[in-house]
Amino acid sequence: MTRSTRQHPASEVQSTCRAAASVQDGGVRLWSRRGTDMSATFPEIVAALEAQLDPGIVLDGELVVWQDGRLAFEVLQERMGRGPRAAASAARARPASLVMFDVLELDGHDVRAEPFDARRALLVEIAATWRPPLNLSPMTADVDEAREWFETYVVAGVEGLVVKGGSQPYRSGERIWLKVKHRSTLDVVCGAVIGTLSQPQEIVAGLPFDGDLRIVGPTTPLTPGSRRRLAPLLQRPTGEHPWPTRISPGTFGRFNPRSTPIDLTLVQPFVVEVSADVAWSGRLFRHPLRFIRSRPDAEVSAVQPPNAG
Repeated sequence: MTRSTRQHPASEVQSTCRAAASVQDGGVRLWSRRGTDMSATFPEIVAALEAQLDPGIVLDGELVVWQDGRLAFEVLQERMGRGPRAAASAARARPASLVMFDVLELDGHDVRAEPFDARRALLVEIAATWRPPLNLSPMTADVDEAREWFETYVVAGVEGLVVKGGSQPYRSGERIWLKVKHRSTLDVVCGAVIGTLSQPQEIVAGLPFDGDLRIVGPTTPLTPGSRRRLAPLLQRPTGEHPWPTRISPGTFGRFNPRSTPIDLTLVQPFVVEVSADVAWSGRLFRHPLRFIRSRPDAEVSAVQPPNAG
C-alpha cells in the first residue's frame, strides 16, 4: 500500500484484502472488513504478529501475496478459500504479507479519534523493528512523488492511490478516503445481460479461455442512455449458448456483494468496449466493469483476455 497525506490523501497498493489485526493478552486475531475471522487461514501472519507486537494494539492494513514481482490477488483468493487444515501448507507454498496503514488502539488506548498524521507517527514508531511478513505502508505528502508512484507502481499490480487528509480521525464504515485508480479500456464479449432485452440493467462480460467463452464479471448498472443504445443490439442466441440462464453469485467472484442466484438473459454474443481497473485475477475482474460503447462491427473471435499477448 502506498499513501500520501496532509491536504492530499494516501495512495494504496491494491490487489489486496483489507484486514485488521488485534494483539491482546488473550491472543492474536486477524479479521476481514466483513468481520470474518481469518486467523486460522493465515497462520504465518498470526505468528509474526504474536512474535513482534506487544499486547494492547489493534492495527488496520491489507493482506497481499507477491508472485513473480507482482501482487497476485488470485493467489490471495485461493488462500482465503482454504480451510484451517490446508492453511499451514498454503502458508509455506504461497506466503502472505500484512501491510499496515493505520493504528486504532495502542497500549490498550483507543486512538481512532486522533488525526491521521498523529496515528501515522505512532505507526512509524511501532514499525521500526518489524520484519517480514509485517510491513509498513509507504506514504508521501509530496504530490510529484505520489504521481510517480501512480504511474510506476501499476506494473506491480497496484490499482492506484488512496488519498487521506492528515487531520482526519478514523471512522469505521465511513468512506472518507479518496481512491484514485488506474483504468484501461478493453474489448470483452457481451454474452448476456441482467434484465430484459428491452431494458438491460447490466452487461455480463465474457472472454475466451481455451476455446470456451467464460464469464469474467458484470458491468456497473447501465445508464438510461446506455440502455437505449444497447437494447437494439440485443438478440436472442441463434444457436446453443455456452452459459446457463441462472448462475450462482460466486460466479462473479468471492467479493461479489450478491448473495442469491442471478438470472441471465442470454444474447447472441457481440463485442463491447469497457473500462476496467487493474484488479484482474487472470480469470475474473475483481470490480465491476464500466460500459463505454458497443462494437457490433468487431469480430468476437478477435477478443482476447488481458495480457494474452
